[in-house]
Amino acid sequence: MNTDLRYSSTAWGKNLLLFTFHLLMGVYVGLIFYPLFNMVVSSLKTTREIFQNPFGFPPLPQWRNFWIVWVEKGFYRYFGNSLWVTSVSMVFVLLFGSMASYGLSRYSFRLSLGLYLLFLSGIMLPLKAAIIPLFILIKNLGLMDRHLSIILIFIAMGLPSTVFILSGFMKTVPKELEYAARIDGCNDLSIYGRIVMPISAPAIALVTIYNAVPIWNDFFFPLVFIQSDRLKTLPVGLSSFFGQYSTNWSLLFSGLSIAILPMLILYLCMSNYFIRGMTAGAIK
Repeated sequence: MNTDLRYSSTAWGKNLLLFTFHLLMGVYVGLIFYPLFNMVVSSLKTTREIFQNPFGFPPLPQWRNFWIVWVEKGFYRYFGNSLWVTSVSMVFVLLFGSMASYGLSRYSFRLSLGLYLLFLSGIMLPLKAAIIPLFILIKNLGLMDRHLSIILIFIAMGLPSTVFILSGFMKTVPKELEYAARIDGCNDLSIYGRIVMPISAPAIALVTIYNAVPIWNDFFFPLVFIQSDRLKTLPVGLSSFFGQYSTNWSLLFSGLSIAILPMLILYLCMSNYFIRGMTAGAIK
């Protein structure tokens, strides 16, 4: 009889703990998603309605806000620039980072540890701390007011974390697969492209999201190195809605609602791989 009470008490405690955990997670999800929901709702209001009823629904949705932002304010140009800069930067970050990770994880040579630590030092030393010498370097190279300047910076920013994540993942790939491929006549490039890279898809998805989001949202470097309005990226373009004496909040929220779509779609497309990459190595 006492044993039954003990078991029922244990089950009740587990259910209470599980309910508390779900409740806290529900509150956390609400805190994350409600600002996004309110941003989209506010994009359908006028600026006056936003101040009069900041948390309510608009009496008449202002769908024209998106047309004004996209066409009249030239938001499509900023969107295209950000898409171009982010895509090119990520292609080279993944290409160079995966090649470096493959070499560091699959081969042993005298300077392998020193080279690995050199990549890791990029995580500890932010580029923004060296903005003055970086500005002088970009100016001397004649890359001011060109997308290539910020693309090179974003590649340098993304490589350390990419090498850190991918090299750790590639070390877990069984060497027996590599030996079997060599018996079948594969060279190093074939092993890299046909075996290691497909197996590393979860880590690649993790690296893609981890680096693409900061590049897409970066405001500092495009502000410093890009002066022409036709070359500005989304974060810098959004700053045009902030006036000296007033701010057009309705258009700003409309622009923000458009700006989050690419990264949201990217995460939804890679969510399964992303979660697998985050948990890789947690279970042996």
